[in-house]
Parts: sequence; C-alpha cells; structure tokens
Amino acid sequence: MSVQAQPPLPPSAATPSAAARTTPAGGPGGRPIRLGLRANLAQFGLLVAVNALVGGMLGQERTVLPLLADQAFHLSAYTGALTYILAFGATKAVTNFFAGTLSDRYGRRPVLIAGWLIALPIPAMLAWGPTWGWIVAANVLLGVNQGLTWSTTVIMKIDLVGPARRGLAMGLNEAAGYLAVAVTATGTGAIAAHWGLRPQPFLLGAAYVALGLGLTVAAVRETREYARAEAAAHPAPAAAAPAVTAQAHLGGGDQAVLSTARIARTTSLGDRALSSASWAGMVNNLNDALAWGIFPLLYAAHGLELGRIGILAALYPAVWGAGQMLTGWWSDRIGRKHLITAGMLLQAVALGLVATGTSFPIWAAAQALLGAGTALVYPTLLAVVGDVAHPAWRARAVGVYRLWRDGGFAVGALMAGILADAYGVTTAIWAVAVLTAVAGVIVAVRMYETHPRS
Repeated sequence: MSVQAQPPLPPSAATPSAAARTTPAGGPGGRPIRLGLRANLAQFGLLVAVNALVGGMLGQERTVLPLLADQAFHLSAYTGALTYILAFGATKAVTNFFAGTLSDRYGRRPVLIAGWLIALPIPAMLAWGPTWGWIVAANVLLGVNQGLTWSTTVIMKIDLVGPARRGLAMGLNEAAGYLAVAVTATGTGAIAAHWGLRPQPFLLGAAYVALGLGLTVAAVRETREYARAEAAAHPAPAAAAPAVTAQAHLGGGDQAVLSTARIARTTSLGDRALSSASWAGMVNNLNDALAWGIFPLLYAAHGLELGRIGILAALYPAVWGAGQMLTGWWSDRIGRKHLITAGMLLQAVALGLVATGTSFPIWAAAQALLGAGTALVYPTLLAVVGDVAHPAWRARAVGVYRLWRDGGFAVGALMAGILADAYGVTTAIWAVAVLTAVAGVIVAVRMYETHPRS
C-alpha cells in the first residue's frame, strides 16, 4: 500500500548546495569526497568519453547487421533475422540486473574493466564469423559488454553528481552513448557501401574496444565511496519525499542490508514511480529493437540504397542522443513525469508515420520524431530511479530498471519478428505504436512526480 502524504523536503533535497558538500576523506587517494558535477568534472567527462565508446560498440551493428542477415546469410524470415537482437537483449537485460549488485560488492571500476575485456573478441566474430551462429554468439557477448559497461558508467555518474544535477548527468551520459551509435551507424554504412558488408565496417569496433579498455585501466577512478558518502548524509527514509512510497514498500529499516529480492519487487511492482518507469523503459527499447532490426529491411524493400538506409539508421539515435543534453537538464527544472508521458506519445506518432510512409523524406521526419520522443524519455526515466532509490540500494535499483528496460530488446525482437512474418511489417509497426501509446497513458495516470523541487 502506497503512502500518499508527502512530508516537507529535507535540506539535502531542497538546497542545491547540499549536492556539492564536502564529506570526510575517503575518495581516491584519501582526498575528501565532494559531490557535484563541477567538483568532479574531469572524472565525469572521462566517463562520458568512455560511454561514447560503449555506444560505438552498439552502433557498429545498426546499419550493417540486418542487411548482413539478409544478403550474406540469406535469412528470409524476420524472426530468424532478429535472433541476434533477441540474444543481445536477453543477455544485456540479465547482465544489467547483476551489474548493480556486482558494483556494490566489488566496486564500479572492476565491473567496467570486466565489461571491456568481454568485448575483445566481438569485432572479429562479426567480421569473420563463418555462420550465423557466430553472429548470435557475438551478440551474446555484446549484451554482457553493454550491460556491464553502460550500467556501470550510469551508476558512476550518479555517484559523482549528487541529487541536484541528476537529470543533466543522465542526459549527458545517454547523449554521448547514442550520438556515438549514430556516428558509428553512419560510418559503417558508408564503409559498407564502398568496401562491402564485411570485414571493414567492424574494424571501428576493434578500435573502440582498445580505446575503452585502455582509458578505463589508465584513468577511471572508483566512485563507490561517493555513494556511501551520500548515503551517510541521506535523511531517514520517512523524511525523503520522493522516496516515501518506495520506502513504505521496503518497510524502512537499515537501507544498507536490504535484500536484492525486496528491491527488485519494489522497483518492478511495488512503487508506482519505479514500476511505471520500468514498464515505460521496456516499451521504449521494444521500439528500439523495431528500429534496429525491422526498419532497415523495410527501407531496403522499398528500394532505398545502402547509403540512404545508413542515414536513416543514424538519424534516430542522432536526434535521440543530442536531444538528451537538453531533456535531462529540462527534467531537473520542471520534473520528470510530464516529459516521460509526452515522449512516449510522440514515439507512438512517429511509429505510425513510419508505417504509413513510402519515401525517404517521410521516413526521415519519422526517425527525427522518434528520436525526439526517446530523448524526452530516456535520461528522465533513469533520473526517476535515482530520485526514488536510496543511495544504499540505488545501484541495484538501476540494475533492476535496466533489466526491464533492455528486456524490451528481446520482447521487441520476438514480437516484431512473429507479427512481421505472420501479418507483414506494417502490422508489426502499428502494434508497437499502440503499445507505446498505452505506456504513455500508464505513466500519466500512475506515476507520481519524483523530482524534489517539483
């Protein structure tokens, strides 16, 4: 049962200066821990760069792999061609769940390094794998890589910035990742148009792995103590207005010893904001699976050449990525709920435009609208989790949310593939559009506003 009354805000949530307070020594090298974006700008910027490389690993597939399935491996059924997205999404979703727990237990930096080590063979498997099974196996490893690295960079940025600039931090993080997806999708499309589908496009991925692993080992510092410092200064659970319903479902008590199972139940079902965010996140990435696996095949079937398909594949994550630099900041000013609602409904409209379109200009407009809608949603949902979850269990809550969100890749691959095979691509797109609109209505009706200033 949710607690409806919201008590007065504690000073730590109401005053921006609290986010940048200096806490006792315990940071890297024994330095005092100081929360805030400006106080940790160098390390924050480094993590933004690392996450751009994480996004580039995903971008190497966006244009090339759907066409590779069709032209090189002759997978005519949509369901068969989308097996790689199913493998990626399921693996990433499960890895997200464990990434938060592992980063709490062993630290953020070791988990980030492990994610890059797992990525080492992926470009070679994509470039020279002799059968489709190799491509699916590469996407299993890619799912583990993305789950460990992307989840951990999110957690580390939340650790560093404190509560006052959480939306901005998530916007910058997701912008870097998805702009890299867009740039890499464009680059691999151009390379493939000139050199062929394999192996040259995937050499970009090999460079990203080398840079990501090198930067992480050489320069990234541990941030777990920042979360512990924030937790030590955090008010009692009953006094935190945004977290009040989550704490009611968790039953209060010692936040540091809450079981992962209890946190998973609260994030998935118990708390109205967390569970609504988890559902909206899953539907959002269901859309992304459609854009990744089905849209290039739709465009090719209408006779678009590879270069223009690459532009369309890049336009969606480009608008999505760039827009998040504004929307994350915006959610810190006006709150989270209304941006999420508007973003889901805008995505539904964009999907309908893709389904009815037959030409490059219409599809380009639809991809831009889809990117804008996703930009409103993506960093804002992460900020909701950061708002509600206590610092002592926030990393695990992020992991649970990302389990649901990236499970949307697997659900989208199955749903879109089955519907496209049975009823056609247009029907599959319309079905996802309706589901997206429903998700927007659920957020509007069920989610409460979580940002302290709102």
